[in-house]
Amino acid sequence: MRLLATMAAACVVWSSCVVAQGSDGVFKIGVINDQSGVYSYVTGRGSVEATRLAVEDAGGKVLGKRIEVLVGDDQNKPDIAAAIVRKWMDVDGVNVILAGGGSATTVAAITVAKEKNKTILVAGAGSSDITGKLCAPNVTHWVFDTYGLAASVGKAVVAQGGKSWFFVTADYSFGLALERDTARFIQAGGGKLLGDAKHPLNSPDFASYLLQAKASGAQVVGFANAGGDMVNSIKQAREFGIGQGGQRLVGLLLYVNDIQALGLPTADGILGVASFYHDLNDATRAWTKRYMERFPGGNIPNMTHAGAYAAINHYLKAVTTAGSDDAAIVGKTMRQMPVNDFYDKDVRIRADGRVLQNMMLWQAKSPQESKGPYDLLTIRQTLPGADVYRPESEGACPLVAN
Repeated sequence: MRLLATMAAACVVWSSCVVAQGSDGVFKIGVINDQSGVYSYVTGRGSVEATRLAVEDAGGKVLGKRIEVLVGDDQNKPDIAAAIVRKWMDVDGVNVILAGGGSATTVAAITVAKEKNKTILVAGAGSSDITGKLCAPNVTHWVFDTYGLAASVGKAVVAQGGKSWFFVTADYSFGLALERDTARFIQAGGGKLLGDAKHPLNSPDFASYLLQAKASGAQVVGFANAGGDMVNSIKQAREFGIGQGGQRLVGLLLYVNDIQALGLPTADGILGVASFYHDLNDATRAWTKRYMERFPGGNIPNMTHAGAYAAINHYLKAVTTAGSDDAAIVGKTMRQMPVNDFYDKDVRIRADGRVLQNMMLWQAKSPQESKGPYDLLTIRQTLPGADVYRPESEGACPLVAN
């Protein structure tokens, strides 16, 4: 009973969660992620508003039905994520789920969606298992995964001479997988690992971990964490003088919002990678303007928010093309159609569900280089998705003939 009460409270935070019980004439999209915790500012409401933009661009209807968006707060707890998704499917008649944020909560949502044979779009969770042993015809994985992050930024830093590494790692599935995958590319490039320090989720104090990193003498301190943990660990690293005495700071999953939170004097020179940048061209700037009109105060959209739009946009096109929301039919149609939107151009979705969006290696600008409050990053290199994501033959996805 306590779990159900918590779940209900999480749902009614957003008025759009309160919907008519009948599904006649209504097509329902459920968006579930962290709405209130450590990942809320990089997923949260931003993914909801991006979903609503995609719904608007579809005319607000699909298959002749009005589209309605439901929102759930998984609170970074897998049991809550599973309970919300199960209720949405059993009681509320939700047609499709958009999930993202913590890998554990997303995997919980995927498990229920697979059981119920419903489509689930993943935008913001990092586990590469989603297109590996967990892959299914009704699952597509957007934005990034741990392998793609590692192959992008890890390989690039090693190629630039960053041969010795020390990791500060979030001690749960996402952080451990990100360190593991990055280590693979470091060693393949002739680099070596000098150690790591693992911290719990939502840590307030990184002093002991950072002192170990500093004492290691590693050329590179790699942060295999995200959200508030990433921001706090980098801020405290600067306070300890790390990054100023020859050691280089690398964020393996840094969002543009993290750079906003850090400020350019602190973030100056840090490397990261993203599949979307708001200030890339006229089309991304136009979409960003629409998005930011919903957020007084200057909240910039990041790759997860843009990925949520892309996933819903492509899904609704596939439903229209197929004339059905049946998970098997739509999953096949989504894979047959190239992804095209305001920033994706003819992007392919593989059989394992991996969306091969390009990744961009970026560097945070110095305060002197920046021309305004949203001019934060310099794009150093664009990496084709086909080159950075794990080959299908190595993923153990049962849909792929090896």
